[in-house]
Parts: sequence; C-alpha cells; structure tokens
Amino acid sequence: MNVAGATAEDSRWLRKATVRGVLWLLFLGPFFFLTYGFANQHAARIDAASGVGSLVFGWERNIPLWPWTIIPYWSIDLLYGLTFLCCRNKAATNCLALRLLSAQLVCVACFFLWPLRFAFDRPTLEGVSGMLFDALTSFDLPYNQAPSLHIALLVIIWRQFATFMAMRATRGLIHAWALLIGLSVLTTWQHHFIDVPTGLAVGLFCLWLWPEEGETPLKKATARRPRLALHYFLGAALFLATAIALGGIGLFLCWPALALALVAFNYAWAGAAGFQKQGGQHSIAAKWLFAPYTLGAWINSRLWTRRYPDPSPVGDGIWLGRLPTAREFAVWARQRKGKAVLFDLTAELLAPQLPAGAAYDGMPCLDLAPVPASSRSGGDLPEAMQRLAALKRANPGCEIWVACALGVSRSASVVAAWLCSAMGGAATVQDAVKQVRQARPHIVINQNSIACLEEFCEGLFRNDRQTAG
Repeated sequence: MNVAGATAEDSRWLRKATVRGVLWLLFLGPFFFLTYGFANQHAARIDAASGVGSLVFGWERNIPLWPWTIIPYWSIDLLYGLTFLCCRNKAATNCLALRLLSAQLVCVACFFLWPLRFAFDRPTLEGVSGMLFDALTSFDLPYNQAPSLHIALLVIIWRQFATFMAMRATRGLIHAWALLIGLSVLTTWQHHFIDVPTGLAVGLFCLWLWPEEGETPLKKATARRPRLALHYFLGAALFLATAIALGGIGLFLCWPALALALVAFNYAWAGAAGFQKQGGQHSIAAKWLFAPYTLGAWINSRLWTRRYPDPSPVGDGIWLGRLPTAREFAVWARQRKGKAVLFDLTAELLAPQLPAGAAYDGMPCLDLAPVPASSRSGGDLPEAMQRLAALKRANPGCEIWVACALGVSRSASVVAAWLCSAMGGAATVQDAVKQVRQARPHIVINQNSIACLEEFCEGLFRNDRQTAG
C-alpha cells in the first residue's frame, strides 16, 4: 500500500474512533452525574439520620488551602473528553471507555458501602477561584471520599495521554500537569490523604482489568490452582485484618492485602496471564498492584537459592537455574562468548536487563503449579518446546539458561520435556528426570508434574506414529 493510501486508511480509522468516542461520552457523561450525585445524596441522608464518619490523619490539618489549584482540579473534566482523541482505533476507544466506566462503578460502589465525609470547613473564597469553588459546591457535597474518583480517573487519563504523546517534552508536560491535578485534590480541601492511595489503586486496577495488550484477566484460564488461590486469599485476609486492627499508618498493609487478593484471583481464574508479563516486564498496572508480592517472591527466591545461585548444565546446550540478576547473566554470557539466551518461565518476577547480543524469550507460568501438557492454551510444555526450538534456530551455537524463580520446578519440568523431545521419544520420562536431577540434585518434580510429562511424551509418540503412518 502506498503512503497516500495508508494515510487515507488511518484517517478513516481516526474518524471511526472519534465517532465511537463521542458515543461513549454521550453515555459516560450523564451516567457519571447520575451515579455520583445519587451517591452524594445517599451519604447525605445517612449523615442526617445517624452521621457519617471521616478518615483523616491529624497532620492533614497542616495541608494548606491553595485556591488557585482549583484550576488544575477542574481541568480533569476537559481532559476527560479530550482523552478519546488519543485513541487510534476502535479497540483503544473501547478499552479507554471500559476503564473509565469501571473506575466509576468501583468508586461509586465504595461510596455507597462506606460513605465518608470531608472533615474540614473550607473558608469563603473570592475572585475567580471563589467562583470555581462555588460552581463545584453547587453539585458536589462533602461526601464521596475514599477512594477518590478524581484520582482514579486521573490515573487512566494520565496513562492514555502519556502513551499517545510521542515527544519527550510533551510527555513531560503531561506528567507535570497530572501531578498538579493529583496534588490539587488535597490543596483544594476536597479529599483527605487516604483517598489518594485508594484512588490510585482503583485507577491501576482498571488499567489491569482492561489491558492495552493481551487479554483481560476476566477471561478464564485453562491452567488454574484453586487450592493455592485459597491460601493466597487467606493471606490477603490476614493482611487486611491487621491493617484494620492497627489503623493509622498500618492501613498501608492494605497494599499487600490487595496484591495477594489479585494473586489469588490469578490462581483461581486468570492464570499466568493475570500477571501481564510480556517481554520480561509487567504492565505498569501489574507492576504497581503486585509490587508487594513481587518483592516478597524475589526475596524468597534469593533466600532459597543462596547456596546454589549458578545454573547447572544439563546437556544439548541447555542450562537450568534460578532467574538470574543482570550481573549474573552478564558474567555467564561472557563465558559463553556472547552466545547466550535466557528462557524465562516466571510470571511473578521481572526479567533482568540482558547484555548486548544476548537473546530473551519467556513463557509465564504459575509458581507452585505443574506446567500443563495440553496445547489447548498458552503456557504449556508443547509451547515451551516450540519456543526453545525457535531459539535454537535463531541463535545457532547458543546455550540457553532455562529459569524460574528457584530453578527447581517449572524450569526443571521444561528441561525434562526438552530432553524427551530432543531424543525423539527414545528416553522415558524417568530417564529425563534422572538426567535433570543428576545435573541439579535439589529439583522438585512432584507426581502432578510427572503426569504432565508423561502426557506430553504420549503426545510425542502419537505424533511420531502419525508421521510414520
């Protein structure tokens, strides 16, 4: 297609996206005012009948009132509509609209379940700022506090503009203005501090729920572990109960509680895709939402493998080990004279930055779960074999470090499957596991993993017979 044709096609897509954005705004605008106003009135009725509490730290009385910050505070209304112009196609428009709608539904639900009131009385203000404050208070009552819908929407809008803007200077301006909007919820005395992190959590949750790349975690995965999900859910409940019992600064324990709850959801429903790891990195939403769990998983991996940090050679150019640090892999790659590849099976950990010339591929798998043998979904033994074979073809003479968090389970199963497939089915699963165990004695391949390996090998035999026939 020539340039002119491509430009014309792009223009058509932009027009369609703009029309779709306008249609979404025609729905989202009235829906916002109806639900937000209804939640305000609901809180006001409760306040009149029995009173509505406030969640405020004593030091917040030192937060100044800066009347001029009502301008950036109000500006989010303009940016809300302009955000749809940052959508390049129908999918991006729908993704943005679903994020905005989800943020509103989550926040309004919280306003109904846990109504809160702003605790301070704002003085009367004059001038332009006073007029803008008067316009705000004409429809906004001092309720609808945590989580801050203003902050939740800001996260979504900020992400949309920052992704769309190509120039670094323009992105810098977007970041600065977004930070000013975030600050303004405090300096206009519209919200208390607790509303800000809870609003951030809702905004990031909506980014995670409707990702820019990949599928939504609402899609049910084939490989799930409900029993492990229950364990993570109980951990989340323990953190939440502790946060509530401690109060004050202890409320920040709600962050690991949220992280563990989302991990539980991944094990119960979304699978490894719920960690949203692509190219070795998590999405920005997953990176922040899962941060306490990711940190804990990384510390755990270092503690368990402190006595055997180096990978173990298994054969056929395959090495088995824990997920390396950037320095560890760089040292190993130099010893391989640059012909080094990292094959990463972790979903919960970030891949290290690799040295120039090294190659990377990843197949995120759930921790503490066998790598499935079925090829009905991604993240299984057949896919791992295809990816390893592709790495071998693309990097002739290379050596591949197959890694998971500890280098003893997920990666050990994949290496055992590779040994079976590389030998064309001549070796048994027991022989393959024995060879892996000789190279790395502390591997953990349980009966469920053995069953998956046997099912995988049976599939190899069937394919060989069909090919021979």
